[in-house]
Amino acid sequence: MVRKHVIVSGRVQGVFFRDTCRQTALEYGVSGWVRNLPDGNVEAVFEGDEDRVAQLVDWAHQGPPAATVAKVEVRDEEPGRLSGFEVLPTPLL
Repeated sequence: MVRKHVIVSGRVQGVFFRDTCRQTALEYGVSGWVRNLPDGNVEAVFEGDEDRVAQLVDWAHQGPPAATVAKVEVRDEEPGRLSGFEVLPTPLL
């Protein structure tokens, strides 16, 4: 079990990034969440089997067809036993 915290930069809002990420995570059996950030980036946490999480991190480097990913920052975190995958609201500034 691993957990990755990712920040995706580029043209990643308004291109169905969050919903496609959720669908892809569910297909891979990865738990976590995804949300837009006020600065135009997308933030996500992926938790689950090491290989499946790695596949989802790889997916984040491309995103959905309409996205243009410029950069993906990845941090390791301690797994928190998340279940399911959800789209969270954008945090307030």
